[in-house]
Amino acid sequence: MSRTDDGRYIIVDGRRWRASDPTIPQSFERELVAELMAARRAVRAAGGDAAATQAARKRVGDAKVALGERGEPWWEEASDEALDGRIRAATRALLRARGSGKSVCPSDVARIVASPDWRPLMDRVRAVGAAMAADGEIVISVGDQSVVDPISAGGPIRFRAGPDWDAD
Repeated sequence: MSRTDDGRYIIVDGRRWRASDPTIPQSFERELVAELMAARRAVRAAGGDAAATQAARKRVGDAKVALGERGEPWWEEASDEALDGRIRAATRALLRARGSGKSVCPSDVARIVASPDWRPLMDRVRAVGAAMAADGEIVISVGDQSVVDPISAGGPIRFRAGPDWDAD
């Protein structure tokens, strides 16, 4: 495996593939790559089960978008829609990687999507989290209390799997 001179692509067996976003902190990249590999194994294990294959492919897609390997290129200015999609994908991929009952700090998501200058993205991550919570996909909490408005919530918030969470 080699990289192109600009670092944007890797070359594997003569084929060019988009490289992961190099600004993602290593600890988060490891979590996302582990989730990607688990999702790929789930695709293989699904065999002929169409629903299981579709769910596993969604997991693969979320991990690849979070890593910057799909969607708008990480080296370009992202549209609002693409940025929101990457925030959603990173949230889902981290929740899956961390497992049942675990949570994600919104700053973890911001660091994945916008390192090293991630702090200005925090309000947007909270807003996307609020939309995901409205869809039932996640629950936003402060300590043991669920919150409705993460923008005005006092204290650090966490994202957890919600009632309509699809862990597959």
